[in-house]
Amino acid sequence: MTPVITIDGPGGSGKGTVSKIIADQLHFNILDSGAMYRVLAYAALKNGIDLGDEDRLYDLGVSLNLTFTPVDDGVATVLDGEDISLRIRNEEVGGAASKIAALPKVRASLLERQRQFATAPGLVGDGRDLGTVVFPEAQLKVFLDASAEERARRRVKQMEQKGVNCDYGQILKEIQERDHRDRTRPVAPLVPAADALVVDSTSMTIPEVVETIMKEARARKLC
Repeated sequence: MTPVITIDGPGGSGKGTVSKIIADQLHFNILDSGAMYRVLAYAALKNGIDLGDEDRLYDLGVSLNLTFTPVDDGVATVLDGEDISLRIRNEEVGGAASKIAALPKVRASLLERQRQFATAPGLVGDGRDLGTVVFPEAQLKVFLDASAEERARRRVKQMEQKGVNCDYGQILKEIQERDHRDRTRPVAPLVPAADALVVDSTSMTIPEVVETIMKEARARKLC
């Protein structure tokens, strides 16, 4: 069985950065499952598709020509040969992704494609339901969390480093609203798997989080 490490958690908890570092250290493939929903949301907004139209969203989801390419500072999201990594990281797309992720047909359209990323020598995936729905048999499941306030601060800092001014209060509000949607949706809600290692990164550095997870990976002989 291909080794799989899942790192689930809310937006801004650091799971994307942590997943990339761990995948690099283990020389595993990487899956940014959240980006798949962002890409679908981006494509829907671009094409004027109603975010509640499950049938059209399903058709769009199964037709996406999507790949992930490791780069120095993270993972590039490539749609139809074009790097759209920055375009899918704004709050409009993030909010739309959270909305469509609650739709059963949308999740069905992307579920099997996510599972196809589990190839040798192994996979590190980050998302919201990888350990509970997509890879329930994963050898190591992590739930990475942080307070909404800390995640808002991180998002503001991230955007400012890119030269984008944003309002902390608005970002916090959007994060809280998205958390509520993700945690209370009837399909694949954002919850830790029963056997997940829960890590609260609110007061931890990225290296500390990575070492916590790597220690568990070593204990399970995944490296």
